[in-house]
Amino acid sequence: MDANNTMTISRRQMLQLSGMGFGTMALAALQQQEQAARAGEMVSLQPRKPHFEGPAKAVIQLVMTGGPSQMDLFDPKPVLNQRDGQVYEIKIDPIQGGSDPNKLLGTPFKFSQHGESGMDFSSVFPHLPTLADDLCMIRSFESVHNNHTEGIVNLACGKMFVGRPTMGAWISYGLGSENQNLPGFVVLRDPDGYSTSGGLMSKNGWMPALYGGTEFSSRGSAVTNLQRRVALPNGVQARSLQFLAQLNAEQQRRFPENSELETRIRNYELAARMQLSATQTLDISDETEASRKLYGLDNEKTQNYGLRCLMARRLIESGVRFVQVFSAAGQPWDHHNGLKNNLLDMSARTDLPTTGLIKDLKQRGLLDSTIVMWGGEFGRMPVAQNSDGRDHNKRAGSFILAGGGFKKGLTYGATDEVGYTVVENRFTAPDMFACVMHQMGLDHREVKFEHAGRLEDATDSVVTDAKLHPDIIATPVHLS
Repeated sequence: MDANNTMTISRRQMLQLSGMGFGTMALAALQQQEQAARAGEMVSLQPRKPHFEGPAKAVIQLVMTGGPSQMDLFDPKPVLNQRDGQVYEIKIDPIQGGSDPNKLLGTPFKFSQHGESGMDFSSVFPHLPTLADDLCMIRSFESVHNNHTEGIVNLACGKMFVGRPTMGAWISYGLGSENQNLPGFVVLRDPDGYSTSGGLMSKNGWMPALYGGTEFSSRGSAVTNLQRRVALPNGVQARSLQFLAQLNAEQQRRFPENSELETRIRNYELAARMQLSATQTLDISDETEASRKLYGLDNEKTQNYGLRCLMARRLIESGVRFVQVFSAAGQPWDHHNGLKNNLLDMSARTDLPTTGLIKDLKQRGLLDSTIVMWGGEFGRMPVAQNSDGRDHNKRAGSFILAGGGFKKGLTYGATDEVGYTVVENRFTAPDMFACVMHQMGLDHREVKFEHAGRLEDATDSVVTDAKLHPDIIATPVHLS
C-alpha cells in the first residue's frame, strides 16, 4: 500500500500474477541466456585489461621442489658456524627422524658478497652471484606446513588446501593470453618424471579447465596427443572439425547454461590452433650457438634443465602469461643427508641455466616486463639430521625474484641468528600472490571467481590477510 492506500506491486510481481505466470517464465529464460552469455565470455583466453597498468606482462616460475637450504645458499649465519655441534636450546619440530640430538650444523660452504649491492651468496653458486644487482632476495619466506605436499600446495595456491586455483590459473583468468594460439599457462616438467606433488601446482581448481596449466614436453613432441599418428587425406580433418563445430553449436543452443561444455569446446579449438603454433614456438633450431651455450645446452649436466629455461623464454616471447619450469623430477632439493654433495649437484644442474635465462631476458629487453621467481616450498632446519643433512623448516626460507619491476640488488627480511625462524618482514605465499599480481596490474582482492555461492578472490584475502610489500617494489603503482 502507498500513502493513498493504493496497492502497488513490483514489475517482477506483475509478471508472476499476469498471464498465468508465463511472464516470469520468460524472464527466467532471458536471465538464463544472459548468464550463459556471461559464462561463455568468462571462459576465454582473450586478453583482458588489468586493474591498473603494471610493469610485468608475464611470469616464469622456476620451481625448486624439496626445500632449498637457506643457510647454505643465501642466508649466512656466522653464529650457526660458531656453534656447530652444540645442542640448540630451542627444540625444533622435525617432520622426520634423525634430528633428535638437536645439534646445530654449520654450513660447509663459504659466503661472499657480490655486486654493488653486496648481496650474499654461498660458493654453491658460481654463476647466479654475477646477477646480484639484478635480483631481489627474500630471506623471510614463511610456509604453513613442514610436509612437502602441503607446502607445495601452499606455494601454488596461497593456502595449503587442495582444490583452489593456482597462481598461474588466477593470472591466466585475470589477464587472458596475448597469443590465442597458445595456452595462457604452460608447464615444463622434467621429461624423466614428475616432481613430488608437482602436478598440484598447475591446477585450475574450481575454475574452468582452460585456465589450468597445459603441459609441454622438452623431449619428443612438444604437446602430447596433438598430432595424429596416421595422416588423413587432404580436407578430411577440416570437414571433421566443421561438422564437430555444428554439433557443438547445437549442444550449446540446447544447454546454454553448461559452462563445462563451453570450456571443453574452447580447449579443443585451442588444441587445433596449437598444432602449428606450439611446434613453431618451441623449435629451437634458429637459436644461435651463443644462445645455446648461455643456457648450457652444450653440457650434458645442464642440458635437460637448460632446454626448459630456453623454452620458457620462447613461450613468454610468444605471449604466454605464465610458464612454470620444474628443476628436476622428484624433490631434488630435499637433502636429509649428504647435504654438501647434493647441493653441489643441484647447482651444477641449474645454476648456469637459471643465470642464462635471466641474462638472456635482460639482453633482449624482456626482463623489465617478465617476473622470474626462484624458490621451493619451504627452507631447512639449522640442526643436523642424520649427521650431514637438514630436515624441513616451514618457519624460514629464502626466495629470489627478478625483473617485472621488483627492486634490484635488494636483500629483504631476516631470520634469527641460526636461521630457524623469521624475525623481520615475514613474507608468506599469499603475500607472494599479492606482490606478483600487483606487478602484473592485478589487485589480488579484486580478481574474483564465483564458487559455491560466493565470490572467491585470488588469495582469500579476508582469511589469509595477504598483503603487498612496497619495499620490494621499485615503483608501486597501486597500493590502496
